[in-house]
Parts: sequence; structure tokens; C-alpha cells
Amino acid sequence: MQRQWSVQAPGEPEAEPGGEELCEQEMKRLCLSQHPVRVLPYAMMDKRFIRQLREPEGVKTSCWQQWRRRRQTAGRRLGEAARRLTRGCGLWEGALYEIGGLFGTGIQSYFTFLRFLLLLNLLTLLLTSSFVLLPLVWLRPPDPGPALNFTLQCPGSGHLPQTGVSKFNNLLWNVFTGRAFNNTYLFYGAYRAGPESSSTYSIRLAYLLSPLACLLLCFCGILRRMVKGLPQKMFLGQDYRSPLSAKVFSSWDFCIRGQEAATIKRHEISNEFKMELEEGRHLLLLQQQTRAHRACHLLTYLRVNILIGLLVVGAISAIFWATKYSQDNKEESLFLLLQYLPPGVIALVNFLGPLLFVFLVQLENYPPNTEVNLTLIWCVVLKLASLGMFSFSLGQTVLCIGRNKTSCESYGYNACDYQCWENSVGEELYKLSIFNFLLTVAFAFLVSLPRRMLVERFSGRFWVWLDREEFLVPKNVLDIVEGQTVTWMGLFYCPLLPLLNSIFIFLTFYIKKYTLLRNSRASPRRFRASSSIFFFQLVLLLGLLLAAVPLGYVVSSIRSSWDCGLFANYSAPWQVVPELVALWLPPPSQRILYYLGSHAFSFPLLILLSLVLTVCISQSQASSRAIRRLRKQLVWQVQEKWHLVDDLSRLLAEPGSGDSLGPESPVSRGSRPRSFCPGFPCPGSPGPRPRKPGPSLEDPAGLRGVSVPAHRFRFPSGSEL
Repeated sequence: MQRQWSVQAPGEPEAEPGGEELCEQEMKRLCLSQHPVRVLPYAMMDKRFIRQLREPEGVKTSCWQQWRRRRQTAGRRLGEAARRLTRGCGLWEGALYEIGGLFGTGIQSYFTFLRFLLLLNLLTLLLTSSFVLLPLVWLRPPDPGPALNFTLQCPGSGHLPQTGVSKFNNLLWNVFTGRAFNNTYLFYGAYRAGPESSSTYSIRLAYLLSPLACLLLCFCGILRRMVKGLPQKMFLGQDYRSPLSAKVFSSWDFCIRGQEAATIKRHEISNEFKMELEEGRHLLLLQQQTRAHRACHLLTYLRVNILIGLLVVGAISAIFWATKYSQDNKEESLFLLLQYLPPGVIALVNFLGPLLFVFLVQLENYPPNTEVNLTLIWCVVLKLASLGMFSFSLGQTVLCIGRNKTSCESYGYNACDYQCWENSVGEELYKLSIFNFLLTVAFAFLVSLPRRMLVERFSGRFWVWLDREEFLVPKNVLDIVEGQTVTWMGLFYCPLLPLLNSIFIFLTFYIKKYTLLRNSRASPRRFRASSSIFFFQLVLLLGLLLAAVPLGYVVSSIRSSWDCGLFANYSAPWQVVPELVALWLPPPSQRILYYLGSHAFSFPLLILLSLVLTVCISQSQASSRAIRRLRKQLVWQVQEKWHLVDDLSRLLAEPGSGDSLGPESPVSRGSRPRSFCPGFPCPGSPGPRPRKPGPSLEDPAGLRGVSVPAHRFRFPSGSEL
């Protein structure tokens, strides 16, 4: 550009007046523009020239502008260095790159999801340790006093059975059931504190608010990642998909030198082509469907989904009766097996359910993304319904929800069978988390590995049909979401459960990576990560809500245990908040807080939120209409430019045209591209058009030998481009 703006050497043909005017206008526009020089689409030499135009010699900028420019430059460089350091030191970056190249971004999204869950658990553990464990160790909690003597009318016994007394003295079994850690900080019963008036830091308030704060932070993180992972095709549509020719000519990375990296890149490009062709094939099939085909498809959809719904109802009923039978027969001789009966039934249901769902959903012949997401939705219903039914059955047994017992009427919970019911619930969730991880290890090394070895060792039709295990992304995602939901449900009863789940997730990553690379085969039906990340986060958000609802009910309404934990003297854990408000805050602040919690404030706030929601919805609809108009305008502009390009190409290809700036060789004329978008059509571009009879650009007047002046074609302005 600088060379174009400089003075021309003698002997060169003079530039056209229109070109000089365009150069002057461009120089003026660049001098007055507020855009940074680094974002302009020019070479480095031209950018230096533009900077000299904006800051001529002898004119000094103010100190404030210089300082602000230096600060912006330093901040930008520091941010880029931090991003490079994060990418270089990021957890599992090399493994994720390898998995994404070999198996596609769809399977890579599962392992990225594992890393995100690990970060959430570490953040939760950091909050719990900072606000509860460290102050508790520093303040040195008081020694537990003598046990309270209860006089309960329990049928069949004259004393209160201690649930902590095990019939089996096996230490390993106590570790698996959680009873070996009853007196540690792993469970609720080991946390103790003195009166609130004797300390300036309230351990009870920190213990109560830490799970709520962790759930809130996890909610914000999931919501942010969900919005960030929205598929771009929801905003662009089918008309703006990049064609295959663009991927063919621009997908390869010419900086690759190693053979391993080149192999991974080839697999990545191949997977991208497979996804494009699969989506195009299904789109073509949908366009060719008739009304009869659509009616048959709708009937198949209803039949399959009704069948899946009946399977889910049966699975939930089995979980309910298994949990009830396990809790009602705790004193039987088969107590060893009954301890893990509910987790075993839940694991069996969650193992068979996704396999049946995948088989039934494939009968509907959906596109790969829709198939994965629909299977994921039904698996979500099964997983969350099973955990919800397990919680309800446990609450019915421990808290007497829907049952009438003497101890429940007196103490608010089943005090005859559960002296410290928070520890009992924590043990059940601990066993469920342990069982899920052991099941992952067992399937990896006792099912997938022998299956792969047998398939490689023997040959025949049966072994060819059996083949290696297919790596099902919906099933694996739901397994890890189930474990994370159990962890969130146990934040109040088992505060250190996130530490245990972090270890499990860390080991699960390497176990699943080994299973994928060695023992499994990727699914032949490819899908995009952008269309699955949103559903992964949605599933995780539903699990978070499932964990938050029972926790809120227990914290606000359920009576705490009488002789264990921090809230032994409170009718409900939330009662510590009004006590601390009355103890620490002055009367005006108390009245403000009471007003914020009253109906007089809630109803105006609800009305205000409704108005804000209405405005947001209206703005969203207006933005959608504007996006549709801009799409049409973009298509029109591209079509108009393509007409100009077509006309200009014909003019340049006309032999003997007199508007050439100099002699032109036949080689250069033959090597000139016919299109400004070589290799692929631009969006909205017309296809190859047949030549129409009559006057054309080469002979516009229909007369031979009449030249056409070159000024008929003008340079498009910036607004038109």
C-alpha cells in the first residue's frame, strides 16, 4: 500500500484519476479512524506508514495517551503470555489433542467434560477447606460430652440400637461401607463447635453456607460453559456452512513435521469429512421425505418413546423396592449383601438402560447429533429418576416421610434405628460413590479387556460380529454425571466427598483413555462436539438441581440429630441464621433483613423480574428478526458482488481490450483466475449461468467492432463491500 501511495517513477504509465481519488479517500479514512493499527488488514510496512500518518513528526501525543497505549500493550502481551502458559501447562492437553485427532471432537468432548468436573470438585474442596476445616482445626472444637439418655418406646427393644456397631469386624469392609470414618471429618457427626456467643467465627454458619455457596458457584460455572458451548449452527443455519472444498484445500497444517502429529491430523480431517457427509446425507433424506414417510416416522417415534418410558418406570420401581428392602432388613444374616443392594440395582439399571435406549433410538434413523442427544435425554431421565427415587426411599425410611412411627412423632426422624441419621445418609452416598468407581474399574479390566483379547485371538463369524466394545459417549457421560450428582447430594452429610470424587475422576480419565485407545472402537456414527457440549452441561445442570432441592428441604425443615454434629440443639440447621442475626447485627440491620425476607419485598421483586424477563424476551425476538434480515441482506450483497465479478471476469478475458494498463503476456492472461473465490462458491453465489442469447458484455450493443469504454465499471465503495 505504501508503494502504491508513493510518487511514481518516470517511465511508468500515469495512474487513472479515479485511482488517485480512491487512494486519497483511503488515506483520509485511515487517518481519522479510531481502530487500532494492529487490527487493520495490511502488511507490517503499511501499518508503520499508517502510524506515521496518524502521528506525524513534530506532533507529540499527550502523556495520558502514551501511558494508556503502553498500558493496553502491556496488558495485551501479558494476557497472551498467560494464555500460552495456560495452554502449555494445562491438564491433559496432549492427551486431549491425541484423542481429538484420532477419534473426533465428539469423543474428545467427553474427556474435556471430565477435566471440567475435576476443576469443579477441586474448587468445592478448596471452599470447604478454607471456610470450615482450617478454622475448625485452628479453633480446636470442644470434646464431645456424655451421650444423652433417650427414653424411646421402640417396638421390640428397650434400648436404642447404635447403627455404628457393625456385625463384621473386617476393617476392609468397614472402609467400603464408610463406618471406619464415622469419627473423622469425612462425615457430619465429627464436626463440633461451642456456643455461638463464645467465638467470633461461626463454624455452624460456615458449615451451613459452604455447600450452598459451592452449589451456586458450580451453577454459575455450568451456565457460563453452557452458553459458551452453544452450537454455532443455531445462529448461522444451513446456508452458511463451509463447503467441503474449503476443508480440502485449507485444513492441513503445514507447520507439522513429525510423523505422529501428521497421522493425528489426517485422522482429524477424515473425521471432519465423515461428519459433513453424514449430516448432508440425512439432510437430503429429510428433504426427500413425503407425507406418508413422515407419518410412519411419527408413529415409530411414538412407539419407541412409549416403550422407553415404560422401561424407565419399571427401573424406578425396582430401585424403590430394593432400597426399602435393604433398609427394612438391616438386622438379617444377609446384611453383607444388603448393604450394597441399592447401589447394585441402580448400577444394573443404568448399565442395561443406555444399551436398550441406543438400540431403540437407532431404529428411528436420526442424524448422528440428534441420535446422541435423544439417547442422552432418555439416559438423563433414567439416571436422575433413579437417584431421585433412591433419595425419596431413603428419606421415607430415615426421616419417616409418609410413614407414622413413635420416634418420628417425637424427634422428627427415625431415632429408634438411626441415632445420627446424617451419618447414615452420608454412608449411603459414600457407598454409592465407591460402587460407581469400582464398577468403572471392573468393566474396564474385567469386561472390555478380555473381550478385546478374545476378539484378537479367535476368528469366525461370531467374533467378527462381537468385535470390540463400542465407546458410547452418552453412557459414559451419564455415568460421570451420576457420580457428580451424588457428590453434590452429599455436601452436607459428607463434606469431604468432593476430595474422593476428584481422585475418582482423575483415575477415570486414564482408565477411559486406556479403554478407548486399546479396548474399544469409536462409533461409526460421527457427531460434532459443539452440538453435544451444550447437552452435557444441561445434564449436569439438571443433576445440580436434583441435588439442591433435597438439600434445601433438609436444611430448612428437618430436625437435626440430637447427639451428633453442629446443629444438635437446633430444630433445623437454618435456625442458626436468625440466631446469629440477632446476636451480631444491630436492630436496624435486622429489620432490613427481615423486610428482605418478607412477602412485602418478594412480590415487588417478582413483578420487577417479570418486567425484566419480558424486556429480555422482546429484545431477543427483535434481535432474531434483525439477524434474519441481515442474513437476507448478506445473501443479496454476495449475489450482487458475484454478478460484478462475473462481468469483470468476462471483461478482463476479452481479447484486445483497450483499457489495459500495459502489455500483457499470454501466459499471465491464461493464469488469471476466473473467480475471486477459487475452489469453492461463496454463500449466496449463483451457480454457473448459461449464456443468454442477445447482447452481452463482450458485444453489448449487438454490434461487432464497437468498443465499450472502461469507465462503465466503477470500483465498489466501502459501504457496498
